Amino acid sequence: MKDRIILGIETSCDETSISVVRNGKEVLSNIINSQIDTHKVYGGVVPEIASRSHIQVISKVLEEALTEARIQLTDLDAVAVTYGPGLVGALLVGINFAKALSYAIKKPLIAVNHIEGHISANYIAHPSLKPPFITLVVSGGHTHLVLLKDFGSYEVIGMTRDDAAGEAFDKVARSIGLGYPGGPLIDKISRQGNREAIQFPRVNLEKDSLDFSFSGLKSSVLNYQNSLKMKNEAINVADVAASFQEAVVEVLVSKTIDAAKRFGVSSVALAGGVASNSRLRELMEEECTENDLRFVYPPSILCTDNGAMIACAGYYKYLKSEFADFSLNAEPNLRFEQFVGGRL
Repeated sequence: MKDRIILGIETSCDETSISVVRNGKEVLSNIINSQIDTHKVYGGVVPEIASRSHIQVISKVLEEALTEARIQLTDLDAVAVTYGPGLVGALLVGINFAKALSYAIKKPLIAVNHIEGHISANYIAHPSLKPPFITLVVSGGHTHLVLLKDFGSYEVIGMTRDDAAGEAFDKVARSIGLGYPGGPLIDKISRQGNREAIQFPRVNLEKDSLDFSFSGLKSSVLNYQNSLKMKNEAINVADVAASFQEAVVEVLVSKTIDAAKRFGVSSVALAGGVASNSRLRELMEEECTENDLRFVYPPSILCTDNGAMIACAGYYKYLKSEFADFSLNAEPNLRFEQFVGGRL
């Protein structure tokens, strides 16, 4: 079959990324312009600043992606772009840029769900990976357990009922004075702490439930800190971070292993920003080995928001001729379970 080259555009939050991917797996370029330093002083992403930054750099990012891939726009077979979920202004920058490119080079436009992109990053990192398998999607805004039935065919079998895991990491990090972004900072300082020092709750919900809940855990961490402050006792930040992280990771891993057994799959994958967490990878590796499951995850560069994952997801849509028209609009509140027809 003729090689297919897809351009992937990702602007859902605070990374402007454009990538060129051949046949859904070979990354020819993956340029990422991060805004972390810009937003760090505010303790989180400021939507208006993010949108303006995307506008300022996106043309340059495209130029760099094409140069590194050593191709011309006319060599592309399609343009794939994230259309949701995300920040509406940021999404619109990427979508309108993609529409213009698609129109100019007369190549198909492909709309990609951001979560589908994160899952697809595993196909780049592990070319031999094939469905069916279970993916745990963990990021600042999402925590989903997804059954991959086939390429592009999904079933949501578990999700958070309140805070996403990454959101809980950010809020707890802020409460103990670590700053933003919280996930990597908690991961780093946890290595200096005792993860058994404080017994924070493990929330498993109803029997046999594959859903998650982290709001109670977050409240427990805040209450613990407040109780020490009232008694004028010092807070061991490393122990709090390590104990909190362990409580999150244990629940994530146990439910993922349970899902793999329940649905009879032989492989488990991680996806999303929190998939870079070292303790999550370590414990998941241990449990998968113990249960004879193959465990895979993308390299850290493909865990954060990036154009390569969007191009990869776009490739499988290209094979099915699932193209968008120029009425495509941003869907900032797009939910993955609605996208795949799963439960709400």
